Amino acid sequence: MLAIVKIAGQQFKVQKDQTLYVPRISGNAGDKVEFGEVLLSHGDSLAVGKDVKAVIKAEIIDHVQGDKVIAFKMKRRKGFRKKHGHRTHYTRIRISEIA
Repeated sequence: MLAIVKIAGQQFKVQKDQTLYVPRISGNAGDKVEFGEVLLSHGDSLAVGKDVKAVIKAEIIDHVQGDKVIAFKMKRRKGFRKKHGHRTHYTRIRISEIA
């Protein structure tokens, strides 16, 4: 079974027992979460939009940080340099069931 679900404003294509990184969601490691905003469901039949009656059940594995991203700004001949870096926070989840 395949589904497209909206999690934290982003769309993800998910299958059962899949592990994926999503933007940080609240909860601790081991907690169960449900995502109700399913946009497409493809199992025995295809359901799209408001016809979808599926719920995605997942388990939070842990919270991690992404790779460091450097934003470097410079204006030539002016002596202006600005270096800023950040690491985006992600949550790793495992899809346990598409019901």
